[in-house]
Amino acid sequence: MDLDIVAPQEETIDEQIDAIRREGLTGRQLRMARRVAQKHNIAFTSDFDAVRLLRAAGIDPFQRSTLLDLVIPSGANAPEQNEAKLSSRKALMQIATAKLPAHQANTLPQTANSHALVPGEEPSPAVQRAIEIREIQLDIARRRRRKLALLFTRLEFFVFLPTLICGWYFYTMATPMYATKSSFLVMKADAQGGGGLPSLLSGTQFATQQDSVAVQDYLQSRDAMLRLDRDMGFKAHFQQDFIDPIQRLDPDATDEAAYRIYKKNVKIGYDPTEGAVRMEVIAVDPTVSADFSRHLIDYAEERVDELSRKKRQDQLKDSIASLEAAKEERRLAQEVLIGLQEATMLDPQGEIASVRSLISTLEGQIIQKKLDLNTQLSNPRPNAAKVDSLRTELALLEAELGTQNRRLTEAAAGTDSLARKAADIQMAQADLATADMFMQSALQNLKQTELEANRQVRYLTTSVKPVAPDEPTYPRKFENTVLSFLVFAGIYLMFSLTSSILREQVST
Repeated sequence: MDLDIVAPQEETIDEQIDAIRREGLTGRQLRMARRVAQKHNIAFTSDFDAVRLLRAAGIDPFQRSTLLDLVIPSGANAPEQNEAKLSSRKALMQIATAKLPAHQANTLPQTANSHALVPGEEPSPAVQRAIEIREIQLDIARRRRRKLALLFTRLEFFVFLPTLICGWYFYTMATPMYATKSSFLVMKADAQGGGGLPSLLSGTQFATQQDSVAVQDYLQSRDAMLRLDRDMGFKAHFQQDFIDPIQRLDPDATDEAAYRIYKKNVKIGYDPTEGAVRMEVIAVDPTVSADFSRHLIDYAEERVDELSRKKRQDQLKDSIASLEAAKEERRLAQEVLIGLQEATMLDPQGEIASVRSLISTLEGQIIQKKLDLNTQLSNPRPNAAKVDSLRTELALLEAELGTQNRRLTEAAAGTDSLARKAADIQMAQADLATADMFMQSALQNLKQTELEANRQVRYLTTSVKPVAPDEPTYPRKFENTVLSFLVFAGIYLMFSLTSSILREQVST
C-alpha cells in the first residue's frame, strides 16, 4: 500500500516576502543577496525575493564566503561525505516522520524501515529542504572547527611561542642588573627679586629650568659617556663575559654601540613641576652602579658651575668694557688740559685779570692826563712845554691801552689770544669733568653688575644621594613576559585586521 506523506502547510510567497521586508534589511545586505543569487543562477523578481529563494535553497545571503563553503570537495573523501549525507537524510526522514500526525503515523506499514528510504521513493519538498539544510549546517560546523584549529595554530606560532621564548630568556638567561636612583636640583644662590610678574616668575631659586634641561642633555650626551669611560671604564664593565649576549657589549665595539648601551642603562628625566632631575643608573654590579651615579653627579655639578660662570662673565664683560672706555676718555681729556696749560705757561684766567687791571689803570691815567691837558689849555697863556709833555704822555698811554686790549681779543704771531686760550682751557676742564662723571657711572654700574652676577650663581644640590641596591632591579621577569605577550598579541591583531580589511575590499 502506498503511503502519501502530506507536508505541513507553508506560507505563501507574498507572506514570506512581507516577513523579510519587516526584518529591516539594509541596502548593502540586499545588494549582497542579489549578487549571491546571481552567482547561483537563481531567478528572482526583487531583492527580497532573492533573499527568500536563497534561504529556501539553504544559502546564507549575507555570508561573503558562501560560495567557498558550499563547494563539495571531491577526490578520496567523496565516499565518506556521501555516507555522511545519507546518514543526515535518514535522520531528517526520522524527524519528518516523527512530526507527522498520529493517524498518518499509525497508517504506516509496520514492516517498513523508518531509518531508510524505500528504493525509488522521493521525499517531499519539505523533507528534502530539511535534509539539505542539515547537510549545510554540518559542513559549516566542520569548516568552523577547521578555522578555529587554524586560528589556534597561528596564535601558537605568532603569539604564544614568541612569548614563551621571551619568558624563558627573562627567567633563565637575562643577567641581573642593579639600578641606583638619585635626584638633584639646580638652584639659584639668591632668591630675592623685585616686584611685578616677571620677578615673580624669575626671581625664585627654582626658576632654573633652562639650566636643568642643559644638565640633562649633557648627562645624556656622548661627551658624558666618553668621560665616564675614561674615569670608570664604562665599556669594560659591560664587556664582561658573564653578561648575556643581548646586554653584553662586544670587545671591539665602537663608540656608537657603547653610546646605545649608555642610553639604555642611564635614564635621566626632568620634572618641571618640582624642578628636580631624577637619574637611574643600571650596572651589573651594585657598587659600580653607585660609583657611576656619583661621577655623573660630579659632572653635572661642574657643568652647572661652568654655565653660571659663563653667565657671570657675559654680564660683567660689557660693564668692564664700559669702564675701560670711560677711563680712556678721562685720560685723553686730562692730557688735552695739561697740554693747553703747558702751552700757555701761565694761568689764562690770572693773566686776563692782570691785563684787565692794567687796562683799568691805563684808562685812569689817560683820564687824569686829559684833565691836566684840558686844565693847561684852559689857561690864557698855557705852558707850551708842559702841554706838549701832557700830549706825549697821553698818546703813550692810549697806545699802551690799545696794546693791552689787543692782547685780550687778538692773536699774536704763532699764538692764540688770551680769550681763546681761556675758552680752550675751560672746554678741556668741562670735558675732564664729564669724563669723570662717566667713569664714576661706569664704576658704579660695574659694582652693581657684580652684585647681580653673584645673585645669578647656580649650584647643584643632591636631594637623593646614590645608594647601592642590595638586590637586582632588572629584569622584571613577570612584567616583561606579560608585556611581551601584549606586544605580540597586538602585532598579530594588527596584521589580522589589516588582512581582513584587504580581503573585504577585494571581495567587494
